[in-house]
Amino acid sequence: MTGIWLLKPGELTLKGDNRKSFEGVLKSNIQRLFNMLDCNVKLKFTSGRYYVHAPLDKSQAVENILSHLIGISGWAKTVTCEKNEQDVLAACVEEGKKIYKSGARTFKIDARRTDKSFPLSSYELCCKAGDAVCGAVDELKVDIHSPHDVIKIEIREKAFVYSGGKKGLGGLPAGTAGRGMLLLSGGIDSPVAGFLMASRGMIIDAIHFHSYPYTSLEAKQKVIDLARITGEYCMGIRLYILNFIKVQTRIKEKAPFPWSTVLLRMAMMEAAEKTAAKIKCKCLITGESLSQVASQTIENLTCTQNRIKLPVLRPLIGVNKEDIINSAKKIGTYNVSIQPYKDCCVLFNPAHPVLRGDFMEANAIYEELNLGELIDDALQNYELVK
Repeated sequence: MTGIWLLKPGELTLKGDNRKSFEGVLKSNIQRLFNMLDCNVKLKFTSGRYYVHAPLDKSQAVENILSHLIGISGWAKTVTCEKNEQDVLAACVEEGKKIYKSGARTFKIDARRTDKSFPLSSYELCCKAGDAVCGAVDELKVDIHSPHDVIKIEIREKAFVYSGGKKGLGGLPAGTAGRGMLLLSGGIDSPVAGFLMASRGMIIDAIHFHSYPYTSLEAKQKVIDLARITGEYCMGIRLYILNFIKVQTRIKEKAPFPWSTVLLRMAMMEAAEKTAAKIKCKCLITGESLSQVASQTIENLTCTQNRIKLPVLRPLIGVNKEDIINSAKKIGTYNVSIQPYKDCCVLFNPAHPVLRGDFMEANAIYEELNLGELIDDALQNYELVK
C-alpha cells in the first residue's frame, strides 16, 4: 500500500522573481534525498505544495528524511478523496476517529479551498465537517481556540484531509546561498553553527584539525560522527581532516605561552582559508560566541581573523550557551559532542591566556613562527571523509 505525504514550502514562497530558482533547488534536494530510499517513491510538485508517494512500510524512513529537510515549513501524512461533499466529510469523520483514538478530545476544522469550483466555501466546509465529526464521535468537542488537534482540508486537484501535521525546519534550501567552510571541532557549538548556515541556504564543507598521537583516534571519530549528523541537514558534508601537530608543536616551542591559543586559531584560519579557496567556498563559518572563552573576546577575535580575506560568519556570536545546547539537542549532535575525547583546541592550553590581544602584536609573533610551510604540509596530507 502507498502513503501520501504533503509538504509545504517555507520561506522561499516569499521570494519574488527568483522564487522559481529557489523552488528548483528544493525540488532537486527532495529528489536526491528520496533517491536514496530503496523503494518506489514518486514525487509530485504543484504550485504551493509537494507530494511524496511512498510504500507505507517505508513511513519511518520517509518521515526521517522530512524531519531533516531544510526548506519546508511543515508536512503531514494525508489521505485523498474525490472532490465532492460526501467523500470529503467521510474522510473528515475517519480522521476524527483517528485523533480520538490517539487521545484528542477537542478539535477544529481548518479548510482551504484553492479550487473555487468546489460548491462549498471554506467556512461552509468547516461547519459541515465539524458537525459530521461531532455526530460520529460524541466525545469529540469543537474548540477553535486551543484544540488538541486540527483536521485540515485542502481542496486542490484532489481533496486532501489530514491531521497531526508536523512543523518543518523552514529556512532556505541548501544550495541557494553558496558554499561555506565550517571549522568543525569536537565541541557543542560548531555543529550548531553549521546547521544554522545550512538553514540559510548554504552548502557546508568542513575542516577539522587534530593532533594525533597527542589526541586520540576516538576524538577524530567523534568529529566524523558530528559531521555525519550535521550533514543529514546539509545535503551531505565533505570533511577535510588535517593533522596539525607540527603547527602546535612549533607554537608551543617558539611562542610566548599565553599567546598559544590565539596563535593556533590564527593558523587554523589560514589553513581553512587556503582549503576554502581550493574548493570555492565563499566564507568561513565558526561556532564562536562572544566572550564565551578566552579566545572569543572581541580583541582576540580580531587577532584570529585579521590575516585572512574571506568573510568569517559567526551565527552564534550573540547566543548564550544554554540556547546553543538546546539547539544541539534538537539537531542530535549534543550527545556526541559531550563524549570525553579532547580535541587539539585544548592541547597545550595556557593556564592564563591572553584575554585582550593586540592584533599588531599577534601578527608580529605569528610571522616570527614561520608557520606557512608547516600549514602547507598539513594541507597536502589531508584526509577527506564524505
